[in-house]
Amino acid sequence: MLNQQVANARQLPSSQAGTSIMKEYVTELGVKLLDVEIAYETYGNLSVDGDNVVWLCHALTGDAHAADIEGHPGWWGALIGPGKAIDTDRYFVVSSNVLGGCAGTTGPASVIPGTKEAYGADFPDITIRDMVNVQKALADHLHIRRIELVIGGSMGGMQALEWAIMYPDVVGKSVVIAADPEFSTMGIAYNDVMRQAILSDPNYVGGRYLRSGIFPNQGLRVARMLGMITYRTAALFKERFARETEDGEFQVNHYLRYQGDKLVKRFDAQSYLTLLRAMDTHDIGRSRGGLSAALSSIRAELIWVGIDNDLLYPASDLMQAMELAKSCGANARYAHIHSPFGHDAFLIEFDQLRDLIQGVL
Repeated sequence: MLNQQVANARQLPSSQAGTSIMKEYVTELGVKLLDVEIAYETYGNLSVDGDNVVWLCHALTGDAHAADIEGHPGWWGALIGPGKAIDTDRYFVVSSNVLGGCAGTTGPASVIPGTKEAYGADFPDITIRDMVNVQKALADHLHIRRIELVIGGSMGGMQALEWAIMYPDVVGKSVVIAADPEFSTMGIAYNDVMRQAILSDPNYVGGRYLRSGIFPNQGLRVARMLGMITYRTAALFKERFARETEDGEFQVNHYLRYQGDKLVKRFDAQSYLTLLRAMDTHDIGRSRGGLSAALSSIRAELIWVGIDNDLLYPASDLMQAMELAKSCGANARYAHIHSPFGHDAFLIEFDQLRDLIQGVL
């Protein structure tokens, strides 16, 4: 059970609070994890009926800290709070760090129960469905009976879609931003280049770098640099950087290295690998009889959201997914974000997101 100190995590400026919520959890692939922890924050108050809930799902390198708290900006702070799009005077908002993450929830950097060693590379492969199952355990602990809206972008969108399929009697509406029903071949390819950057770092040492305290920072840095290229657009890079130089170096190079250095300071390389693998295996049709069978099981109102020039999840692909969902009987519609930022627009275009969310709620 969650202790009271952690249950009051909503009062803390830090998003990294967690304790055991399950004595054990068996992953989709059959590996048992003991004493699973989950970091979370909540904002607002739960209704008597436990049904005024908005559940937020974060992307690859996100965490539980979605709202602004006491001067600590959250990744969706512009959208969450009294009178905002996700109005905490009306809704009870939950945001948690995913299983396999490194911001308080059990993951590769966590200590194996009963030992003094971290999991490292021995942490099992997990799936998006595992993330959602652990989140459901948190929802049960918080006495949540129904989720009015589950929403997320990129890897968070994958979770939002799985929520609607796995718990059709719980979810009322699911907003899937910049994510598809099965991860694309192009996405898998980019992920593997990022993976190889980490694995080829001499300091990776088979995933046991935590024992030495010398980290594969260069590999993670390069992985993030590649990721940032896929998250933005060629037009944006041209407008912002062109061929301008600074200290004899192209400005775009400075930008990418800066982004890489920022991630190295807050993220674990093995967790990055674990989450990349979970994204690679994302396929809602797996073990369900295919995409159509999976989509046919959805009872929630489904809103698929595409973004201009999204290199990882082209809007045309998401529109096709929405049409397939409709043909399978789902109550589905499509919305669009216009932005020069590309994939990362779901973390930037707050005016459009505000209109979208207010329309849904």
